[in-house]
Amino acid sequence: MKIPSVTLCLALLCSPAAFAAEVLSETPDTTAGKATGGMTGLMFGAIGGPAGAVAGAAVGYFGGSLVQESTGLSEPAYLVKTDDGSVQRFRAPGQHFNPGDQVVVHGIRIEAAK
Repeated sequence: MKIPSVTLCLALLCSPAAFAAEVLSETPDTTAGKATGGMTGLMFGAIGGPAGAVAGAAVGYFGGSLVQESTGLSEPAYLVKTDDGSVQRFRAPGQHFNPGDQVVVHGIRIEAAK
């Protein structure tokens, strides 16, 4: 009687659904706006010296993020709980996932589990 239960446990442990990562939530990704705003702020702030450069970069960083998000140009990023229990952030251009969806991690991208 123990052999079928061991076989069932092994089959469940080896199934792809048991090892698939799970989407926890969706967040806006404004990395491009932050980078562009930070560099632009750095260059304009440099007119005021080193302190101005740092202040300009900080203002540009947060301003660029807000501009990208308010114009609707931000892409979705997903918080994903991976196989080892860690939570990581991934982007998936052109794809949409809902919280609870099973996904497969391929490097820095995710795709729907099959």
